[in-house]
Amino acid sequence: MIRVALKGFRARKLRSALTALAVALGVALIAGTYVLTDTINHSFDRIFQQANSRTDVAVTPHEAISADHGGSSATPTIPEAVLRRIQRVPGVEQANGGLFSQVVILKTDGKRLGIAGPPNFISSLRPARFEAFSFPVGRKPANDGEVALDRAAARHARLGVGDRIRIVGTGPAQTLRIVGLTEFGGSTFGGAVAAVTTLREAQLITGKLGRFDTVEVAGRPDVAAAELKRRIRAATPRTVEVRTGTEEADRQSRDIRDNLSFLRIGLLAFAGIALFVGAFLIFNTFSITIAQRTRELGLLRTLGAKPRQVLRSVLAESLVLGAGGAVAGLALGIALAPGLKALFKLFGADLPAAGMVIAARTVIVALVVGVLVTVVSSLAPALRATRVPPIAALREGAVLPRGRLARYTTPLAVFLTAAGAVALGVGLFGGLGTNGALSLIGAGAGAVFLGVALLTPRLVPPLASAVGAPLPGLTGRLARENAVRQPGRTAVTAAALMVGLALVAFASIFAASARSSIDQAVDTALSSNVLIIQNTDSFSAIPRGTGSAAVHIPGVRRVSPVTFSRARVAGAHGTASVTAIDPATFPDVYKPRLQRGSLRALTDRGVVVSKKYADQHDLAVGDAVRLTTPADRRLSLTVSGIADDRSGLLANLTVTARVAATAFGEQEVALVFVGLRPGADAPGIQRRVERVLKARFPVAEVLTADEFKDRQAGGVGQVLALVYVLLALSLLVSLFGIVNTLALSIHERTRELGMLRAIGASRRQVRRMVRYEAVITSVIGAVLGIAVGCVLAAAVAQPLRDDGFMLSFPVGTLVVLVVLAGLAGVVMAIAPARRAARLDVLRALAYE
Repeated sequence: MIRVALKGFRARKLRSALTALAVALGVALIAGTYVLTDTINHSFDRIFQQANSRTDVAVTPHEAISADHGGSSATPTIPEAVLRRIQRVPGVEQANGGLFSQVVILKTDGKRLGIAGPPNFISSLRPARFEAFSFPVGRKPANDGEVALDRAAARHARLGVGDRIRIVGTGPAQTLRIVGLTEFGGSTFGGAVAAVTTLREAQLITGKLGRFDTVEVAGRPDVAAAELKRRIRAATPRTVEVRTGTEEADRQSRDIRDNLSFLRIGLLAFAGIALFVGAFLIFNTFSITIAQRTRELGLLRTLGAKPRQVLRSVLAESLVLGAGGAVAGLALGIALAPGLKALFKLFGADLPAAGMVIAARTVIVALVVGVLVTVVSSLAPALRATRVPPIAALREGAVLPRGRLARYTTPLAVFLTAAGAVALGVGLFGGLGTNGALSLIGAGAGAVFLGVALLTPRLVPPLASAVGAPLPGLTGRLARENAVRQPGRTAVTAAALMVGLALVAFASIFAASARSSIDQAVDTALSSNVLIIQNTDSFSAIPRGTGSAAVHIPGVRRVSPVTFSRARVAGAHGTASVTAIDPATFPDVYKPRLQRGSLRALTDRGVVVSKKYADQHDLAVGDAVRLTTPADRRLSLTVSGIADDRSGLLANLTVTARVAATAFGEQEVALVFVGLRPGADAPGIQRRVERVLKARFPVAEVLTADEFKDRQAGGVGQVLALVYVLLALSLLVSLFGIVNTLALSIHERTRELGMLRAIGASRRQVRRMVRYEAVITSVIGAVLGIAVGCVLAAAVAQPLRDDGFMLSFPVGTLVVLVVLAGLAGVVMAIAPARRAARLDVLRALAYE
């Protein structure tokens, strides 16, 4: 029976190749993801190992709130007194304090170095013992005002020794002259730009005079690193962390892996979607193949084959198909990894990936997943094949018997859909951990799609009639009837397309809703005649003095800075987001809704809490909130107000700007609102503010309210474009499903097509009929996908309404998706339509 299966496999090369391709594409993204992320992690490991190779002990500030939580520009530092204490520890041969901080590096014309997205860093020059940078061109910086720029960034920006750059830290921009070009182990920093300058210059730029980001220690030859670490730990305060050089390299590598874990999870999720869609294709292919081989299987049963032997032969066929697709997918994935890296570089993340790492885990997972998905998808058709009665071999046109569980299909579909919706709700809003939430969301979405797919056969007849109604003539009628003849087959083919388009529609709706929500929030809360100053990259902080530079310009009435931070609240899980404002000026430029209290009455001992956070933690006006800041300060604040700010500008907690600067250690601000006097010339003032900022703070830009909304929408659009690109793979798999189904259907209808040609149908009419059938199937999938996407978007958006999220349906985009689906169906039907039109009439009439 195995030999029979393999012979049949070889006899159906085309359909087998198309089915294996569906497996290969999904496996390729899995393998490519693992290869890319393993290579990135290996590259960072090498970078950190090299950076710490000459350090016996590394001393770093203790982070009260991990920088991984984001939302804060405050970074703890090490005082110079701690360095002097370390230098006196027995066994220390050399200790050096250094800086490696985030800044913005510009050309003299104001353009940023590097691509948008990855950060810029400034590093202080280290003694030779600890210096990780080399200087192959020019020399090291020797004096303040000199800088060495990393070679890759200099080449990209066409800069060389003698040119000048501007660096912006916490204060006005500083102009430095390039005296050398640096390298760091031949690797990039993920597209980031690094500049090396003197310690004093770096401290001035970052506002860290007398403080360091790290202290590197070298011990005497007779003192082990572990012993030196113990001695330094005993001599230093608990505000610092002490690790050996190896431990510090491992920590940095671990932090990078954790920070980039979202990349692997996201890519694997899209790979799972592609495999899920491929499973529909595999199921459909085997179902059609089993139906076409009814007489063959019946003859095998007549000759003595047992049901388990038939099952074994079909599963062997799927096993070979899955193994072949998995091997091909693994090879494609290895080739795809550089393409994924280029894709992320295009979107602003040039991740380091020196060499290529192909781990044994990658090979095993790719092969196991490919084979498992194929075998599981073919199991139901294989079981159906065992029910072929021997008598089927004796008559033509025999139909496979319905399964014993067929009558439970509709209740099962309803159950899966409902259970999937519940799982989605719990995963999205149940407050679970990241892994648990993602698992529930994935399982819930899969259950919803399976439930809808099981219901689709009942929807095919009315949908086919509605979709096919505009198709003209006899060919249009025949196409409609062909689509309805096997509703299960049409349903599964359409369901594969439905999954991808449902996710595309969901993403489009959420993007449009985000834009509408931003527009509504800005229009509702922002006062008239207000300009907004923000970073030119739209998300980083800007120097605190930015607002002061604009306050003296004629026509400016108020300048109100806004700072974002994080805090750990006693008795609450995780961290809380914090907004810091100036109570004297903020209410003049922004009008958030407050249920109780007043922003003007906010003092340094008070805090305004958002309504949602107050409800979650049972807080009321007058309650005490004890929190820990990023600067490791403990504060006890009294709730003085409850805010219902649907714009999201006021975070979980709102404190004064003075508290943010002193207790939180925030040196920069996120936004500056510039309120204008009534009747002021807004465009003229905007130009004057821009001129002032360009000279002192070139990282800042001045926007009107409309420009601010457009800029925020641009960020949403970039994320949406990335989602579209990653979903394209699943859509491609579903389109191959249309090709495969049409090819198998034409094979099945050989005699019918011959009869049509014999009674006068032209080749053109046959081609048109097949194309119309593909259009009907693809548009059914598009309609179902958009419907499911709309329902999912509405369900997910409902709990977000209290946060100001306004659901908006981009009707134009959704219509375009339907049209594109129809056009894709036409394109994918070209080859099957030509094959149908080229059938020899006499041979087709004699075909059995």
